[in-house]
Parts: sequence; structure tokens; C-alpha cells
Amino acid sequence: MGGRNTVRTGTSAGTGAGPGAGAGTGAGTGADPEARSGLLYGIGAYAIWGLVPLYWPLLKPASAGEILAHRMVWSFVFVGLALLVLRRWGWVKELAASPRKLGLLTIAATVITVNWGLYIWSVNNGQVVEASLGYFINPLVTIALGVLVLKERLRPAQWAAVGIGFAAVLVLAIGYGRPPWVSLTLAFSFAVYGLVKKQVNIGGLESLAAETAVQFLPALGYLLFLGSQSTLAFGSEGVGHMVLLSTTGLVTAIPLVLFGAAAIRVPLSTLGLLQYLAPVFQFLLGVVYFREAMPPERWAGFSLVWLALTILTWDALRTARRSRAAMARATEEAAARLADTPETPDASRTPEKPDASRTSATDVRA
Repeated sequence: MGGRNTVRTGTSAGTGAGPGAGAGTGAGTGADPEARSGLLYGIGAYAIWGLVPLYWPLLKPASAGEILAHRMVWSFVFVGLALLVLRRWGWVKELAASPRKLGLLTIAATVITVNWGLYIWSVNNGQVVEASLGYFINPLVTIALGVLVLKERLRPAQWAAVGIGFAAVLVLAIGYGRPPWVSLTLAFSFAVYGLVKKQVNIGGLESLAAETAVQFLPALGYLLFLGSQSTLAFGSEGVGHMVLLSTTGLVTAIPLVLFGAAAIRVPLSTLGLLQYLAPVFQFLLGVVYFREAMPPERWAGFSLVWLALTILTWDALRTARRSRAAMARATEEAAARLADTPETPDASRTPEKPDASRTSATDVRA
């Protein structure tokens, strides 16, 4: 997964409704054609992110490191071409003039490299279920970072969700016989990535272009090194395998474009709910398709996580409804006060003087 714009999980600071949702800017997807298309774009983005575990095994025998390097190189190529076609280069000058943003994007590129690499490795090493857990608990980790780093205040239900999530990690650690390091690393790396991206505040494609620009030379250097060691899979497994490796850029860029199209058409609360699709698909693939083991203690841990997310979503949607209702009441009260305000005469207007000719005529008639 990774590389998408993260939408913050709701806190009392007004950051959302659901796993990365906001209070919402509309009443829903109703009969609005734009909203319906936005919903389809969102489903498409999260479905691709959720089904991508089917894609990474096709790239074997390439190692996770080589697949990651190809993803960086080809993402830079495809996103660069997309921006060239769209003629969206104005942000480059502004970014180059801001050392702070350049530094933050370098951090973002580093963190998402860890996230991408570990996710590819976990899928190709039979740990799809544990990887899905990382994206299930990501909203809870994002909330925790909001408290620790941004000093945000949580509502009681959010504290309860975080506490249940912590208990779930303990249960899973006991079941695994170790902490679920894959899940925790994926969750924390993606939460930190979202936190950094929030500080940079540039578009999804532009951000991905900048991050992959940072990654490009090291990734290309690594591929050249593998080639010099005769361990590069690219070119040694046939044309079909070469094409698959080169499409890693499309697999990265397409869902990001769909997500961007959805984000401007549907309320953030809807996007927050759609975000659950990706780990749900991953979990189902791990259990049903890859047939990974699910002993009782793992079911118990996942059930606690789902309970925490249910509480978080319920609280966020309730807060979103209250915010919209409060805004509607404030608008109605302002309109009522405006309607009740008596019209004051304009002091700048000069009273009309009587027409001398008309007065004279009246006197003559009299």
C-alpha cells in the first residue's frame, strides 16, 4: 500500500470522522452525479490498494528489495510523465525555495520506503494477514501520534478505542509469541508519513513526484548494483516479467489519482469509511486465498481491533452529524437576526427639495 494521501483520523481538534475522515462537507452521495462518481473513484482506489497482494507475488523471483527499487524508479517515470501531460510544474519552484518542505519530503520518502519495502516483503513471505492488521490499526496509531506530537485532545470514545487497540496488540503478541512487528512497523511508518505530509501540504501527484525523485537515484543505483552482481531478475525472466516489473509505477500512481478524484467529490467522512476496504480485502485474501493460519488468539486480537474501529467510526460520525447540525443552526440564527434587523435610513441621502416651478404653478391656479 502506501503512497496515498493520508487523511487524518478524527480528534477533538476537528480532524475527522472515521479512519482518516473529516466532518464532511456534504450531506452524502445522494443523487449528486459528482458524488456518485467520487464514490466509485474512492472504491476503485481502495480496492486496488486492497487487492495489490495478488500482484506482488507475480513479480517473483525478483526479491522484495528489487521490486521496491523498481517501484521507486517506475513511479518517478510515470508520475513525471503525468505531470508533464497535465503541465503541473509550478509547484517545483515553490518547493525548491523552501528548505523546510524539502527536508520534510525527504523524511516522507524515507518513511514510505520502509513502508513499501516491508509490505512487499510481508506479502511475498506469507504474512498478508499481519500486514492487513497494520492498516487496520493505522487510524489508532494516527490518533496516538496526534496526542503525543500535536498535543491534541481526545474525546472519551477515542480514548476507549485507543485503549482497546492497545489491548488487541497485547493479545496478538501473546498469540504470536512476539509483538506483531510487521503490523506495528507498517502502522507507525504510515502514520508518520501522514503526519509529515500534513506539514508539507502539497497535492498527491506532486508529493509522489517529489518523494520518488528523492528515491530515484538510490533505487537506480541499487538496480545497477544487482545487475553488476548478476542477481537482477529484470530481463532474465522474459518480456512478460519485465513488463510486470515496469508496471509497478502504474500500480502506485493509478490508485493515487483515483483517490485524488474521490477526495474532491465526496465528504471526508465517506472517504474515512472507504479506507476500511483496503485492509478488509487484504485480510480476506490472506485467510481465503493465501490460506494463512488464523488460530483463536489471532481472531480474538483482530476482533478487539474491529471493536475499537467500530467505536472510533461511531464517535466520528456522531461528531460529524453534530458539527453539521450546529453549523446549520448557526446559519439559520444568523439569517433570522439579519431578517429581524430594521432597515435604517441612509443618512447620506439628501431629502428631495420641492420643485420651485411646480410650486409657482400651484400658486397661480390657487
